[in-house]
Amino acid sequence: MERNKQYQLIAETIRFVADNQPSQPSLDQISAEMGVSPHHLQRTFQSWAGVSPKQFLKYLTRQAALERLENGNSVLESALESGLSGPGRLHDLMVSTEALTPGEIRKQGAGVRFSYGFGVTPFGNALISWTSRGINFLGFCDEVGPGKCLTLLTSQWSRADFQEQPAVAQSWLDTVFENHDSTPIKLWLRGSPFQLKVWQALLAIPDGMHATYGQLARLIGHPGAARTVGSAIGSNPVAWIIPCHRVIRKVGEMGGYRWGELTKKTLIGYEAASAGTQIDENSVRHFAAGH
Repeated sequence: MERNKQYQLIAETIRFVADNQPSQPSLDQISAEMGVSPHHLQRTFQSWAGVSPKQFLKYLTRQAALERLENGNSVLESALESGLSGPGRLHDLMVSTEALTPGEIRKQGAGVRFSYGFGVTPFGNALISWTSRGINFLGFCDEVGPGKCLTLLTSQWSRADFQEQPAVAQSWLDTVFENHDSTPIKLWLRGSPFQLKVWQALLAIPDGMHATYGQLARLIGHPGAARTVGSAIGSNPVAWIIPCHRVIRKVGEMGGYRWGELTKKTLIGYEAASAGTQIDENSVRHFAAGH
């Protein structure tokens, strides 16, 4: 529960600073609004994001987003030219994907046991579901509500057997969000061939970088399908692991997010702050060579 309290403090701080950006509130003003000491707020936020609350805000500005889009475009173009965006790519969490067959989709989960559970992540409460073949769902619940998260999961598998396992769910979430040893993570995904192609392309976007719907469309060989790509991104069943939060509008605006706009801002800000510096030409070459 301590981690969840920490997230709530961070999320409320982000919301307050973002809402009051024009007035540029001081650390004392922010901490007073949060009901904690300036030292506690600074230490908690710095430990989580690596930067102060006010420094964090700069990663959420439109200009910063545009800069990351420009840099991200170079990275994505390098990946495309190197033929690195095809099916089966792995990203830094060593993710592998397996798609359901048409026959399995028609069965609506009949004969398959799905385990699921709610747990705590660095970004709030989440619902995760898995089978013996891999993770099939991960959603953030704080903004949309746990009931909607559970409905989004079960509505996909009307004939499945669901078994709640909270302790195992928390273990899975710890593996996903604290994956220091690069444990391989396997996904079992239900989607159309086009959706699967889009979700796999999302894995090509590095931490701290952004892409637009148009860039993703070009990456998968459908340059005129930006709107359809957007629909596929909005249907992504596995948040964070498949990083649909890294896709923003070409004008630098964050855009919508299935799990809530504040959650998206928090994910983007955290990754941008963790990356720390912009990707330069050497980083682009390293990405292309290392993937």
